[in-house]
Amino acid sequence: MSSRADSTDMLGARPLEAPAAAAGASTRERIEGLLGTVFGLVFLALAFVVTVETLARKLFNVSLQGADELGGYALAVGCTIAFSLALMGRNHIRVDVFHEMFPPRVQGWLNWISIVSMAAFGIFIAVVAFKVIGDTLQYRSTAPTPWQTPLIWPQSVWYAGLVVFALVATGYALRATALLFGGDLAALNRDFHPKSTKEELKAELDDLSARQGAGGRAP
Repeated sequence: MSSRADSTDMLGARPLEAPAAAAGASTRERIEGLLGTVFGLVFLALAFVVTVETLARKLFNVSLQGADELGGYALAVGCTIAFSLALMGRNHIRVDVFHEMFPPRVQGWLNWISIVSMAAFGIFIAVVAFKVIGDTLQYRSTAPTPWQTPLIWPQSVWYAGLVVFALVATGYALRATALLFGGDLAALNRDFHPKSTKEELKAELDDLSARQGAGGRAP
């Protein structure tokens, strides 16, 4: 009776955990999708401007004199968005030569230190960048280009990307802390360990299958 009741309790606990995990994954996927869409739109807009600039020069001998400037802004904004995307996809590079050799508890602490350090770094650069924004507002800085763009415009978008990265990293750090001190080392190591070669290969194969399916071919 006892073993049957225990097995029933275990079976009953799983459906309660699954929706929470699914909800977390769904939220992460929505955020990743939103950031990925913004990232793509930024560089599609840049590609359009560069195309117009090239055609105008070749056909009409006229230059917009702003493609290089916009390219710099797009690169700065795209990098800040990529910070968050790489963090959520566990694509930041980590030195993990000896990581798998340690016992699970040591791995958990290393994974926790890694994400907390990332959160501290994200908060640090957000604070420093805020001072840059303050200086720009104080001096009303403009770009040294023919457009003389007020730098507060592109810097505000750039700073927003840094704040998003700091918030995402902080949220991850809080979750890792809760898992560590809650004793759930399995979940901590599953969600925050360095991405293995097998995981990267599986992601590439899944992406290949998705692209083949979208092209009308069988995966």
